[in-house]
Amino acid sequence: MSGRLVISDLAPVVSGGCHPAKAVIGEHIPVGATIWREGHEALSAHVVWRPAAPPGAAPDAEPVTVPMILVNPGLDRWEAHVVPDREGLWTYQVVAWSDPWTSWRRAVEAKAAARVPEELLANDLESGARLLDRLAAATGDPAAARAAARLRAAHLPLVERLAGARAPETDALARAHPLRELVTEGPVHEVWADRTRALFGSWYELFPRSTGGVDDAGNPVHGTFATAAADLPRVAAMGFDVVYVPPVHPIGRTHRKGRNNALTAEPGDVGSPWAIGSEDGGHDAVHPDLGTVEDFEDFVRAARDNDLEIALDLALQCSPDHPWASEHPEWFTRQPDGSIAYAENPPKRYEDIYPLNFDNDPGGLSAEVLRIVLFWVERGVRIFRVDNPHTKPPGLWLDLIRRVKESHPDVLFLAEAFTRPAVLQGLAKAGFTQSYTYFTWRTGKAELTDYARELAEGADFLRPNLFVNTPDILPEHLQHGGPAMFALRAALAATLSPTWGVYSGYELYEHRAVREGSEEYLDSEKYQLRPRDWAAAEAGGRSLAPWLTRLNAARRAHPALQQLRRIQFLEVDNDALLAYVKTDPATGEAVLCLVTLNAAGVEEGTVLGAPAAMGAGEGETLALADALGGGDVLVGPRAHVKIDPREAVARVLVRRGHE
Repeated sequence: MSGRLVISDLAPVVSGGCHPAKAVIGEHIPVGATIWREGHEALSAHVVWRPAAPPGAAPDAEPVTVPMILVNPGLDRWEAHVVPDREGLWTYQVVAWSDPWTSWRRAVEAKAAARVPEELLANDLESGARLLDRLAAATGDPAAARAAARLRAAHLPLVERLAGARAPETDALARAHPLRELVTEGPVHEVWADRTRALFGSWYELFPRSTGGVDDAGNPVHGTFATAAADLPRVAAMGFDVVYVPPVHPIGRTHRKGRNNALTAEPGDVGSPWAIGSEDGGHDAVHPDLGTVEDFEDFVRAARDNDLEIALDLALQCSPDHPWASEHPEWFTRQPDGSIAYAENPPKRYEDIYPLNFDNDPGGLSAEVLRIVLFWVERGVRIFRVDNPHTKPPGLWLDLIRRVKESHPDVLFLAEAFTRPAVLQGLAKAGFTQSYTYFTWRTGKAELTDYARELAEGADFLRPNLFVNTPDILPEHLQHGGPAMFALRAALAATLSPTWGVYSGYELYEHRAVREGSEEYLDSEKYQLRPRDWAAAEAGGRSLAPWLTRLNAARRAHPALQQLRRIQFLEVDNDALLAYVKTDPATGEAVLCLVTLNAAGVEEGTVLGAPAAMGAGEGETLALADALGGGDVLVGPRAHVKIDPREAVARVLVRRGHE
């Protein structure tokens, strides 16, 4: 702390400024600071906002100055909102100053209101005139000079002497060209702006090898990139934006796992896609049963033609048959008997996988990982879902993501890090664009509310991707909750977070676990082909696809649902009902989300304060449009809510004028 003005508690600042804060193009980012000085003099501040120039280069754009507003006088808290309009690194700096004009106005108005005798105001009036002289000299505006002359006109009544200083045009001039004293600059901090997909998107996980259908005998046929491409219109029709595919590389045969994770594979068992590498190649090759690298490029183009993106799994592990095992034995851990250690997560054993060791040759292995990522970037991949990043050195990701974004700033990385909070958050700070979260296991009202608030408060460094299920995670509530549970979990994920995802089969209510108490699927697709008859399920009314389609349509139509930072939970006198308002600062849109947490029965309750949370006046009743079910709903300060899961598990109500 130094100087007469103090600027502290800046936000957004990640790890003391060690890492850039996160944003996306067009996002309204709150910049806050605590600013104060001794005494009662008025202060003003603004944010200097500019795109960062490459090292050694001059700035290529003029900075933008955004005025700050005193949002909490009692805590001296100031705030402004900045908006990046391009990808890349940005900087902001808070500049504060003592504001003599505002200080003078406050003092003289207080004295005039107290009817202080005019002869005791002589010094005040002259001080104001001198400030106006400075304003006139700085701007050349004759109005300021006239206002100064009136303050010095002792023959005029006080109200007339003050008229020029009180005029709206004088205040406007002083705001546009503030008189600054004791100017103090805060530190410069960084913000990285990604493309909008980094914040908003709907993900669908798909195994290309399961898209081959069945033969005349009903046996599954291994899918190809061509059959997977043929399935993309179905996914696009549900409103998804990203198709995530597990590893598409050759699969090893040594210790190949059989169905349901059996230790011994039977003839014809396809193995786990995460056991990467065989005589057909490693991480820069594709499984020959899927096609060729050129076929993969066609698959990426087909996705683009359907307004979809392909997210490719980046799993840094190897089958014993991977070329690296013989070409680079130093990249693995040797046991005392000389054998390479396979992966373990006691008591689980993964004999079909060798983990990598980044200690023996960190430079060489890191360079190879960068080469692999750029290999797929050159083939059209712009999103990577990274498998188990918490089992790799954090410095690897910090360096890799930085180097990839130097040449390809549009590349995004999703961290599949179901791990301790400090590790999950540390990976996000190190540069991961998005993160898997603990949402899958949050089911009660209090824990959902607390967790959603935590995610919103951490938006400066961690963006959540709320997957409702994964090939590894079939949560207990989906195993036993029935179709309505699938619907309500989708509604929660799709409205609490701007990014959410489902694993293929969710729309068919797949819910059978391999055993009671396990989260593993029976007949897991990780170890076998799982062709599905989507058309028959829809024709028979046994598909959640229409509901997923409505959810994604509402998300695309309403910008408030695309926001992470701005969520407010409302009081409801029923713990089985959740109510929250999301707002979009760019459009002013407000959306009220009502979701039941009971998949088995009707729930009723009273929601308090919804109109005020949506920007309406005190006591006002709003006509809201139901974005999921159609029709209008009247919502007052005490709104009665009734949700029957047999009809719909959620309502998304949009303030009229924004529907």
